Order: sequence, then structure tokens, then C-alpha cells
Amino acid sequence: MPLRLLIIGAHPDDADYAAGGTAALYRQAGHDVYMISLTNGDAGHHVQAGPPLATRRREEARRSGAVIDAPYHLFDIHDGELEPTLENRWKVIHLIRSYNPDLVLTHRPNDYHPDHRYTSQLVQDAAYMLTVPAVVAGTPHLMKMPVIAYLPDEFQKPYPFSPLVAVDVGPVLGKIVDMLHCHTSQFYEWLPYNVGVGAQVPTDDKARRSWLAQQVEERLRKQAERFRSQLVRCYGEKRGKAVEFAEACEPCEYGAPLDDVSARRLFPFVFV
Repeated sequence: MPLRLLIIGAHPDDADYAAGGTAALYRQAGHDVYMISLTNGDAGHHVQAGPPLATRRREEARRSGAVIDAPYHLFDIHDGELEPTLENRWKVIHLIRSYNPDLVLTHRPNDYHPDHRYTSQLVQDAAYMLTVPAVVAGTPHLMKMPVIAYLPDEFQKPYPFSPLVAVDVGPVLGKIVDMLHCHTSQFYEWLPYNVGVGAQVPTDDKARRSWLAQQVEERLRKQAERFRSQLVRCYGEKRGKAVEFAEACEPCEYGAPLDDVSARRLFPFVFV
């Protein structure tokens, strides 16, 4: 029976940026993937904003999901204005119950961006309530909790990212780049402008993809080195030491346990 992976990000490129390789491996193995942005991305740009930008980012996300034949849905909440309200908690409960995932991946609760922090809080606040029939009674409650895990980041306080599972994404590296390449407004416009490297972005589409690929490779190569001990534990010493590009996830204690038994079930392409 196919596994069901739900990736809940705050913005329309977060899910595929942090877990695009894992999503691609899930789809390659015949499992189901659903990517979500809790905001519509309508503020993340230096020359566009509002409905035109939201429409553009919705289409970019759709095309990114299409790379691996997975739906990518955006909530209609303003970028930069996500709050952990009761109304938004109900929306997240409805989302998770309706999809009934085996595994939920989301942001960690400590992060530079308030939308990231509140996405994490909303998932945490929804977690136990998923099994409570009287809460969001119009959507059937879950009989068992999904595993919930955190996406990687580099923040150190109150503690650094501590993964249990690391994934070799080298076999789907091209898919990751193809997905992120769809987010033109982010990776070729807003983010380069925001960090002061806009002049470095090529104008030719092929050159742009190559430029982006170099950045993706550098980031995922660093993650492989950072998560080397987890890669060795998951893949064995020989292959684990050879992995060049990696993603990883850290257990969230509010969901079902992510332990060695559940990890082998949820990541069959890792523990082979």
C-alpha cells in the first residue's frame, strides 16, 4: 500500500527546497506526496506584491509539483501574516485529517521567519487534536497519529537540528533542481535581490538552471557532510561515506514515534 507524505511549509518554495529530494524519492517509489504552503507568498518580492504575485507563485508551485507529479497547494493567507490562531489550527487539522498522511514534515519551532515558526506551532497544536472527534467535527478524526518530523535548518538555539534519518538525494538531484527552477520569482528574482547578488543571475534560462544547480549542490553537499554519521547509520559504512548530497529529518515528539522501526517503514528507499 502506498505511503503518504505531507510536507507543510510556510511559503510556496519551502517544501521542495527542504525536502524536494525526499518527495522525489517517494514518488519514484510509487508513494503519494502532497506539498503545502500555509501562505500564498504575496509579499516575497521587491517589485511585485498582492494578488498578482500570489497568482504567479501559485502557478510556480503547481509547476514544481508537476515535476514529480505531486499536488502543491497554497493556503490563501497573506505572506508574513500567518498567526497560530484557532481558525488556522482548524484549517491544519482539516488538512492533515483529509490527507491522512503516514509522515508529516514541517519547519522546526525556532526559526528566523515568523511564518516558519507559526507553521511549526500550528502543526504541533493540531497534532493531538487530530484524534479528538469533537474538534473540527465535520472532518472525520484520525484513528492513529502520523509521524511528524522537522525539516533541516542551521539554527543553534535552543539546540541544533538533530536528525534521526538522513537521505541520499543524489539519485534525484536533477529533479530537485528542476523543481526549484520553477520558482522563478524566488530563486532568480527576490532571493538574489534580498541578499545582494541580483547582478549574478544569468538571463538565459539554461544558464540560470546551471547557476541554481551549483547552489543546490553546494547546500546539499554541506548537508551530507554535516549528517555523515546519520548517513552511515542508515545506509551502512560503505555507501554512507560515499553519499554526496543529503536531506534529513528530526523527530517531533508530538506525533507518532519516529524510531528505527517506523523509519524503516517510512523510508524504504533508505534502509535497503
